[in-house]
Amino acid sequence: MLTQVAGRAGRGRQVIALAANPHVTFNATVLDRVAATLASLGRQVLVVDAALSAPAPNELARLDLAAGIEPMMPGVAYLPARGLPLQYVDTRGSAARFVEALFDAVPTADVVLMHAEAADLARMLVRSAARPLLMAADHPESLKHAYAACKVLIQRTGLATFDLLLAASARSPRILSIVASLRGCADSFLGALLHDWALIDPALPAPLTREAIRAEMREDSGPDTYGGGPDDLAEPSSGAPHDHSRAARLASLLAAQLALD
Repeated sequence: MLTQVAGRAGRGRQVIALAANPHVTFNATVLDRVAATLASLGRQVLVVDAALSAPAPNELARLDLAAGIEPMMPGVAYLPARGLPLQYVDTRGSAARFVEALFDAVPTADVVLMHAEAADLARMLVRSAARPLLMAADHPESLKHAYAACKVLIQRTGLATFDLLLAASARSPRILSIVASLRGCADSFLGALLHDWALIDPALPAPLTREAIRAEMREDSGPDTYGGGPDDLAEPSSGAPHDHSRAARLASLLAAQLALD
């Protein structure tokens, strides 16, 4: 998802929201990969981990967010923020003030990558034009949780388009059926559109040079096959191994997120 905040000197400040999924074992790898890719696209990134699985924030961060922020990698800072969004909820149930406070705490940041539960994201996305990022892995419970996050965000924000980050082996024969299943169920039961998806294989290195990212963005992903249905959320079908080198299009997905109004 992306929502824009008025920024300094030209470029707007943006928030990309990633719905937490406790059934994705490699969620930390997903955060690292997304943050590093955003930095390689020329952005100064603040990763805010407010999921239930996140570390507790520095006690001083409850008074001064800047006190809890630490460097993560070049161009990327990190804030453990479990529970912090709730401190900023107003009488209308909005936590939009938390986003404003984050940019005040790190004036150099132009992108906040917000990892949080769907309910917390909904409080921050009130009246925002956004496309939330769902996260799933190669097993049924993670897919059910991604669908549930989609449902919460639709019900509480009215947002109806999403992207998917799939943390799985590129050798898995079930990748396309997983994507098709979530896409089909979101459309049929929620009226939502799965706009795009990217594969993140934790076992493979990310193409983090600018040249490698430009090459990845030139790759034609090709159409996804569709054949999933509601029952596939419980048990993704298997099939012939698929070459997913063209499906690992994280940079292109994030560039499209950054281009949203």
